[in-house]
Parts: sequence; C-alpha cells; structure tokens
Amino acid sequence: MVSKPLAATALVVAAFGAHAADDSDLAAIRAQIAEMKQAYEQRIAALESRLAAAEAASRNTAAPATAAPSSTPGIATAPLATAAPAEPAPVPTNRVQTAASAFNPEISLILQGQYAQMKNVPDRTITGFWPAGGHDHEGGKGISTRGFSLNHTELVFSGGIDPYWRGQAILAVQDESVEVEEAWFQSLAIGHGIGLKGGRFRSGIGYLNEQHPHQWDFANAPLMYTALFGQEASFRDDGLQLKWLAPTPMFLEFGTEVGRGANFPGTDTNKNGAGAWAAYAHVGDDLGISNSWRAGLSYLRTQSGDREAEFVDVNGLAAQGLFSGNTSTWIADFVWKWAPDGNPKYRNFKFQSEYFVRKDKGNLTCQDEEGVGNACANPVTASYDTRQSGWYAQGVYQFTPEWRAGLRYDQLDSGTQNLGANAANLAVDNYRPQRWTGMVDYSWSEFSRVRLQYAQDKSMAGLTDNQWIVQYIMSLGAHGAHKF
Repeated sequence: MVSKPLAATALVVAAFGAHAADDSDLAAIRAQIAEMKQAYEQRIAALESRLAAAEAASRNTAAPATAAPSSTPGIATAPLATAAPAEPAPVPTNRVQTAASAFNPEISLILQGQYAQMKNVPDRTITGFWPAGGHDHEGGKGISTRGFSLNHTELVFSGGIDPYWRGQAILAVQDESVEVEEAWFQSLAIGHGIGLKGGRFRSGIGYLNEQHPHQWDFANAPLMYTALFGQEASFRDDGLQLKWLAPTPMFLEFGTEVGRGANFPGTDTNKNGAGAWAAYAHVGDDLGISNSWRAGLSYLRTQSGDREAEFVDVNGLAAQGLFSGNTSTWIADFVWKWAPDGNPKYRNFKFQSEYFVRKDKGNLTCQDEEGVGNACANPVTASYDTRQSGWYAQGVYQFTPEWRAGLRYDQLDSGTQNLGANAANLAVDNYRPQRWTGMVDYSWSEFSRVRLQYAQDKSMAGLTDNQWIVQYIMSLGAHGAHKF
C-alpha cells in the first residue's frame, strides 16, 4: 500500500507534467494561427494590389463599366452611373487567361416582334421633312406594316481579343436578309482615359443614337430620330472614333469621329477621304445618393451627292429631287435619373429630352424621272438650303420591379426651305408634326418584356392616326449592362 504522502507527491508531479504539456500544445496552436494569419494578410494585400491595378486600368480606358443592374430585358437602368458608359467586358490580365476563357466570344440573341393597329398609309413620311430610306427597325417590312410582324432579330458576338483589344459584331436578321449592323474593335489598354474604336459603329452623338431598338423605352423611336436618320433612327458609320475621359471628380467626356458618311443624311460618294465627321462632349454628376444627370452637345457634318427624295410639283404631280451639298446637325441632350437611396431595383424614374437643329446647303436638281409630265420635264438645278428643328421629351417610371409606365411627346418644325429657282416648280409644305405616346410594360426578368403602347400620331398633314402596338422583347445568352 502506497503511503498517502507518496501518493500526493505523485499526483502533484503528474499535474505539473500535464500542465506543461498543455502549455506546449497551446504554444504550437498559437504559432500555427500566427502563420495562417500572416499568410492570409499577405494574400489579402496581394489581392488589394491587383484590385487597385485593375481599377486604375479601368479608369484609363475610354469606357469604364459603371451601369447598374435593372429589371429590364438586357438593359441596365444605371440611375447613378455618371462615371462613364461602357461596353460589358472584363479586361483580361494576360493572354493565357483570355485563351482559357470558358467561351469566347460571348453570344446573345435578341428577339422582337409586335402587333400594330393603325390606319392604312402605304408610304408613311413626316410632312415637311426629306424622306429617308434605309434598313427598317420599326415594324416588319416598313413602319406602315399592320397586324402581326417580326421585327429584326439581333445576333451579337462580343469578347476580348487580347489584353489590348475587344471586339463586337451585331448581325440584324430580317426575313431573307442579313445585315452587318455593327462590327468594331475597341482599345482596352491605351491609358490616360483615351479610347479608340474602329469599324462600323453607332455614333456617340446625342443620347439615344447609340442605343439599339431593344433598349428603347418605347416601341418606336422619337420622330426626331426618324426625321434625322430615317427608319433606322440612328446614325452609324464606317470609320474611327476617339474618346477621352477626363480625370475629374465629375463625369466629363469628349469624342470625335471620322467616317465614310454613306448613311442618311449623307450618301456614299465612293471617294478618298472622309464623307462625315462628328464631335461631342458629355458632362454629368451625382446629386446625393438618389439622383444623377448627364447633359451633352453634339455636332455632325455629312456630305451628299445626288441624295434622292420624292417631291410634288406645283400641279400636284410626282417629281424627283437630287440634293448635292453638306448637312450640318446640332443635337443637345439631357438625362436625369432618380432611384430611392440609389437602388433602382424596386422604384426609379428617368427623364430624357433631346433637341436638334439641321441645316442643308447645296444644290437641288428637279427632274421627271417617271415621265409623268411634271414641271421638271427639263431638269432644273438651283441652290437649296433649309433650317429645320425638333425635340422630344419623355419620362418613364418603374413603380414595381416588374411594372413601368411612360409618356412621350414629340414635335418637329419643318422650318424654312429655300428652293431657289425650283420654288416655281416644287410645292413644299410648312408643317409642325407632333405625336403623343403612352406605354406600360411588364418584365418577368431582365431578359423578357412585353409592352402595350398607344400613340396619337399627327406627323402627316391632315391625318390623325390613333395607333396601338403590343410588343415583346426577349434576350437570350450573354448580355451585359448598357450605357447610362
């Protein structure tokens, strides 16, 4: 039997031994925690460094991505995005990363269609304005199409080329025709806020011009854009675009473009050099956390050689006109966006307005191409100059994540048209076309939308057309945020 003192001594020794072992284990654990903490701090520091470098690179590109998500189909409302418009694409950090991309290029498909109820007017024009042809974006085979129709389908390919360039191609498919709407490359790494784009692209003039039809808040474009650029309601060109984003606290962007100028109001003169050039400036800022705005001023100059149009002579007979000269267009635009606490998901409001002044100056030739015996049976060439203007204003309110409603008013002024010697041969109407439009739409998600629209159209003299349109827009595949 072990004596009590010996047993007590043994217990004390064992207890000290266990305590020593516990201290050793704790020290080891503390050392491991310290090593892990140091390793994570190093990784966090490395990630922060990469983030800072990426943000710096993004600021130095011409179009940093700032648009916010929204509940619209393929469209970001971006109510507080004043920092800059952007094309949706991450900048690849190296060639290996680009090559290893899950799928490059990205592909998306835009489906649009509608049912339209309106008066039967075979050849719709805007009274007092030079009629322009071109690819139709506003309803099947023409803006006169009634009943069910399939608008053009957009097939979009886009992606990073390498760390320095990005590319995009948009094909418009309609009935049996395929058209290259856009096909351009864009710089990613020039730096200093400079961006370069080349190829075929929508010009940066105005506000609505760069937007595709599926981005519009209404089923058709404002009368102003139809009068300026025809049924396509956008000026796009083959050429080069240079933008500079100023390193200022508020958004300040300058741009200039030079191109072929083959689209209305220009013509394809098939010559060396350029047939069109543009310049513009945009400025914007946030007002608190709930409001933001953007304003701009743009100038476009195009050249025409025998630009065709249908006229009516003094006896009411059809006559053909050919214009050769220059067209100058000024556009002022303003956009204001509101969202409570800067969150547009549940509620937001957007107001936009644009105003234009256009001047034609050159020569007009009047002729009797169809041999109807009009006043220009012997072709007459005389001086021709015009000054026309117009504007629109619209507001769109999203009152739930799914529902929006909007109202738009358009008004144009045919202004002064000096026909020179052809004033004795041709009859020209002085008119102020106008149109009221209201719409409501529902979006199941940002990729699907259906819209109901009503318009009272007085764009043709002596005709009031009450128009109803039901439209759907569906987006498939990758489709990033759009510009402010």
